[in-house]
Amino acid sequence: MAPAIAKPLLSDLVAQSGQVPSSHIRPVGDRPDLDNVDHESGAGIPLIDLEQLDGPDRHKVVEAIGSACETDGFFMVKNHGIPKEVVEGMLIVAREFFHMPESERLKCYSDDPKKAIRLSTSFNVRTEKVSNWRDFLRLHCFPLESFIDQWPSNPPSFREVVGTYSTEARKLALRLLEAISESLGLEKGHMVSAMGRQAQHMAVNYYPPCPQPELTYGLPGHKDPNAITLLLQDGVSGLQVQRNGRWVAVNPVPDALVINIGDQVQALSNDRYKSVLHRVIVNSESERISVPTFYCPSPDAVIAPANALVDDDHSLAYRPFTYQAYYDAFWNMGLESASCLDRFRPNKQVD
Repeated sequence: MAPAIAKPLLSDLVAQSGQVPSSHIRPVGDRPDLDNVDHESGAGIPLIDLEQLDGPDRHKVVEAIGSACETDGFFMVKNHGIPKEVVEGMLIVAREFFHMPESERLKCYSDDPKKAIRLSTSFNVRTEKVSNWRDFLRLHCFPLESFIDQWPSNPPSFREVVGTYSTEARKLALRLLEAISESLGLEKGHMVSAMGRQAQHMAVNYYPPCPQPELTYGLPGHKDPNAITLLLQDGVSGLQVQRNGRWVAVNPVPDALVINIGDQVQALSNDRYKSVLHRVIVNSESERISVPTFYCPSPDAVIAPANALVDDDHSLAYRPFTYQAYYDAFWNMGLESASCLDRFRPNKQVD
């Protein structure tokens, strides 16, 4: 049996040693090629202004969202409706949490991925062979009243600030899902209805400065298993998206959020829209905070496309499945570049 690591969280471990632990060093053929990344602004993802999403030019915004979902799988949004003070408050309290003393933070620690509220490190330390350069706080947050009393009580403002942000993020997720439905020629409530009672959780990610960022990942290339992800990030770059076989840096834009399509929207759109590979790289200079909100179907929701999206030219891409079955397969598979959706092709069976 391997000896227990004295400090379970990466941030405390690296603060103690000042080195990249061997547990976090990727094999030579599986390291980020940091010199082979597109950083040009023209290579980035679309930036969509949502100001007219509920106005007379709604159709233009819906069309832009549909185009981004089809060609990129990622886009940014500005004028998204979440008040600036709510966004800033979320980032402030996130940083305050990860700057608390180790003993206070560890009150939330667990390596059990089934726990709804937990502080942990990497992705799934019970199964992965190489760890990722990340600590994270996982929070389930819908229905809010079912979970908020289980959230950390320190910093003192945490529950109020994060609860407000998660409520605003849900409103935006629902607006975007309605626009995505319309862009597919469906009733605007279709996507939300197909997701059943729905679920929402967020990860408050903390990426400490890394002495040798070329040796490891914040998170390796993967696709999101949920329906749609809304990413809030501080001013430090780290997210990269794969486009045409190359990695493209998604540099933060002030007052904008990053949106990406998850596997469930790819399935519900019958492969019209794509869930896209993305990864997180780290740096040696600055810590980085990011807060992805994952909007999901309820576990018992049966995921299948609308009949209007299946025809002679578009055969059924995936057999119907429950979100619980999909999520279990995703967690067993771990963060890999291969798509978990491929396991649900009509001629495939989940192992």
